[in-house]
Amino acid sequence: MNDVVAEQISPSDRTDDQFAAQLVAHLVEAGKLRERDILKAEKLLAESDVPLMSLLVRLGLVSERDVAEAMSSLLELPFLTGKELPEVPPSSVELPMRFMREHQLVPFEEDDDSVRVLMSNPKDDYSLKSIRMSLGKTIHPSVGLPSDIDDVIERYYGGGKSAMGQIIEGLDENATSDEDDVEHLRDLASEAPVIRLVNLVMQRAVEARASDIHIEPFENRLKVRYRIDGVLQEVEAPPSSSTAAVISRIKIMAKLNIAERRLPQDGRIMLRVQGKELDLRVSTVPTSHGESVVMRILDRESVVLNFENLGFNGPSLDRFLRVLGLPHGIILVTGPTGSGKTTTLYTALQNINTPDRKIITVEDPVEYQLEGVNQIQVKSSIGLTFSNALRAIVRQDPDVIMIGEMRDLETARIAIQSALTGHLVLSTLHTNDAAGGITRLLDMGVDDYLLVSTVNGILGQRLVRRLDQTSRVPYQVMPEVIKELGLDRLTDEKDITLYNPAPSEKTVTGYHGRSSILEFLEMSEPLRRMVMQRADANDIQEQARSEGMRTMYEDGLIKCLEGVTTIEEILRVTQES
Repeated sequence: MNDVVAEQISPSDRTDDQFAAQLVAHLVEAGKLRERDILKAEKLLAESDVPLMSLLVRLGLVSERDVAEAMSSLLELPFLTGKELPEVPPSSVELPMRFMREHQLVPFEEDDDSVRVLMSNPKDDYSLKSIRMSLGKTIHPSVGLPSDIDDVIERYYGGGKSAMGQIIEGLDENATSDEDDVEHLRDLASEAPVIRLVNLVMQRAVEARASDIHIEPFENRLKVRYRIDGVLQEVEAPPSSSTAAVISRIKIMAKLNIAERRLPQDGRIMLRVQGKELDLRVSTVPTSHGESVVMRILDRESVVLNFENLGFNGPSLDRFLRVLGLPHGIILVTGPTGSGKTTTLYTALQNINTPDRKIITVEDPVEYQLEGVNQIQVKSSIGLTFSNALRAIVRQDPDVIMIGEMRDLETARIAIQSALTGHLVLSTLHTNDAAGGITRLLDMGVDDYLLVSTVNGILGQRLVRRLDQTSRVPYQVMPEVIKELGLDRLTDEKDITLYNPAPSEKTVTGYHGRSSILEFLEMSEPLRRMVMQRADANDIQEQARSEGMRTMYEDGLIKCLEGVTTIEEILRVTQES
């Protein structure tokens, strides 16, 4: 075991020092916990009687789920969530609710001579002996999350209130007071129940792998939705009476003006949840019934800047890498908001980020920090726009320039000028497909001869949900469907197998994570001539296909044949039918 880790186990963790050391070492080895975090917790441990593992979780240095899964692995006991337990408690098992809450355990199943118990700490010998003596049966422990155990106890014996329901009971009765009283709002937002409510909403979003949190006030209710794998899902929400307090709390965390409710505001929250460093981009807009808040969750530690992991493969990847290797010119990535354009650009920059290249980016916002890359955050309020920043950075002697988005003609012209003077420029456009990127630039007012002289390639992409590979269900495709979808053009197999989603331990939807489907239009001489002749996007796309370009729809069908996603997902994000 790691000696440094072993030394950090405090004498205050005396229930089982050796096991605690093994647990910490397991978390460090798995990359869930950093040694410097243990050192940080050790400094606080002297002033607290809380065990080390509990302190690490409270500080947000490691998630309670990571601890539970590590404990399950080391003890070779099953790990169960509250959803996997029976709806009703065992009929003949009776334990004091106070005892169960204090020791974080709950019986959930019994037979003639044994009882299964969900425990946050199955190494707690005192609890195990107490249950055994009280019930007179053999005890089979399983590992569970403390929050799940609290929910199950409440569900079984406390009237069915969820964790949020318990917090709501402690809300200030005056939470519905006059929203124009800013000082009262500030006081409400600083109360413990409101803080716990907002923290719970954020924590559950992280547990659900959400990319966005939507908090929307309506006349008689407050709605909370998480965007998970690109699809919005409604979840349990605080009561409408807490709307002003909850939104004020978020605005305080994001350093926004809680007195200003007539204008949109943007802010940022940096926090550590479940052992993860998170960057939340907060946007508020006024609506008929209050301010609507959307928080974009950027998990800096989980982003993987790897083309294969993003879903790039085959000829499209080869073409993209070939164009990316050119010394100058423009590469554009197109698609709607939330289609993974920025992640693709970051991955491209990571691919060409070498000591002999100077790379400068202009972004709004800077989503992830890249080692060795100079990243500039646009601040329109002080005049630092895309175009102003670009004028400055071309004098910084860069080799590669990344522009977060080409929003106007002025930005496009500076980018083109940079490409003409020997720079490689990467940027994004909001268009439906790769061919549409050309017509979009022409519509902006870019001269056709400049466009064909500088643009080397345009990538169009979308994100589709990935099937959970452990639970997907295969099925044989009918000949009529094969013909209608055009699957026979993409495979020589006569009996084609596709897959449907099915619920699993990871997710109830049967999908887990997302993958790109893409098309890459590489500029050729015939395509350049068509642009000069002002051909429309459909003609340009047909020419690109004749030169070997695989469309997003075709790339999606191939991923269906590979079992990565489903036909329904491809049809959801493309315009083909």
